[in-house]
Amino acid sequence: MRHHLTATSLTAALALTLAACAQGSGGDDQDPAPTGDDAGQFDPEAELSGSLDILGFGAGDEVATVRMERAEEILGDVEVSLTEGDLDIQQFLSAVASGEPPELIYANRDQIGTFASRGAIIPLTGCIEGEGIRTEDFREPALEQVTFDGEVYGIPEFNSVQLTMANSELLEAAGLSVEDVNGSDWDAVTSASEALADPGAGVIGYDSKLPEFLPLWAHVNGTDLISEDGRTAQLDDPAVVEALEWAVGIYDAQGGFPAVKAVRDSADFFGSGNQFASATLGAMPMEQWYVNVLNDVSPDAPLVFDTVRDHDGAPVAYASGSAWAIPADTENPAAACRWARAMTEVDAWVAAAEERKSIRDGEGKPFTGLLTGNQAADDAVAELVEPSGEEVWDSAVEAMYEANDNTFSLPANPADAEFKTAWQDAVNRVLNGQAEPADSLAQAQEEAQAALDERWAAWDDGEG
Repeated sequence: MRHHLTATSLTAALALTLAACAQGSGGDDQDPAPTGDDAGQFDPEAELSGSLDILGFGAGDEVATVRMERAEEILGDVEVSLTEGDLDIQQFLSAVASGEPPELIYANRDQIGTFASRGAIIPLTGCIEGEGIRTEDFREPALEQVTFDGEVYGIPEFNSVQLTMANSELLEAAGLSVEDVNGSDWDAVTSASEALADPGAGVIGYDSKLPEFLPLWAHVNGTDLISEDGRTAQLDDPAVVEALEWAVGIYDAQGGFPAVKAVRDSADFFGSGNQFASATLGAMPMEQWYVNVLNDVSPDAPLVFDTVRDHDGAPVAYASGSAWAIPADTENPAAACRWARAMTEVDAWVAAAEERKSIRDGEGKPFTGLLTGNQAADDAVAELVEPSGEEVWDSAVEAMYEANDNTFSLPANPADAEFKTAWQDAVNRVLNGQAEPADSLAQAQEEAQAALDERWAAWDDGEG
């Protein structure tokens, strides 16, 4: 879970550090951002040397470590150094502006459009062709998130999707099933939440997970927050307004968002007393990585899983995740490109999955697979997943893979941060009782569209 700068701070940082040195542009009068094609430096047979400074990535677990060790072996004599922790945007942009950028960054995919439009990172056409990176293997929504104005600027890594997770005993006691809370029928979810909730006892019926899941609920309701080309905000679309009204109404029926949030925040989220084990939550959508957390800390909790489903009953998930990107004017783009290839190709993911499976087998725990932006890798890793014999966890894995095959994403745009802040602020105003959904989203529409118009105009005019 990564830190996101506010639009104000990101805009200020970008203005201070990149105003005088933007290199990417969509105009005819500007030189394109460097790709390395002319230098012929992306040669998969070339022996590499020098250093590779990576910002925003660390060897946190066996999945990272196995792939890192493999990548270091592939890079040969290149000296690799990591600045661990989430990508520090100010640090990165300052480094680019000073002419001393790292060779590679590990960023959220929803940051790529902003970085690309400011010339902070380079298009990867030469990298992809030279190293033979199989972009056809990547999931389309993941690739779309790192494609800005027709050029790929990032190599997708992990994928994150949502599942419906619920306490089966609470559902059964209320005469309900997981189908009543999977999102396909909003009236059913509202009724189920009211039946499951007990505010006096600190029990949440249903958590619609605002503000972060508004894109999911809008999509379930038949629309997206932004147009397919990334140029037009759609925050005041009636379907978005309806989605927000419904999701907020879930909280209003339980005493309001502050009351629900207080219970949510008091939960032992990563421990054995989590909200499902303690029967203080009926159901919620949640990212798939939480399945392993629940299996580790509360394997006997009464759980049931499904995908999130749209109004037609079809599975759906809002895909997010990370990506590798190469900064402008880096000294060793060839090493950066080879690292990105080595970390995301099928053999790397299979090796990492085999190591994780071995560890979980030794602990007597099921291996639930890995989700990446690479569909070919996911298919190969899925072959390692074996039925655990426990219906609860096997159904979770099945739902996870089904969700991953039915994802959507929001397109890259040059005002990623400002756009995201606009709609999240709109949701928070409603949650805090400061505005009604339609009014708040109308304000957000104006703010988001102004930011999009400004940044797209700069790009189209060749100003970066």
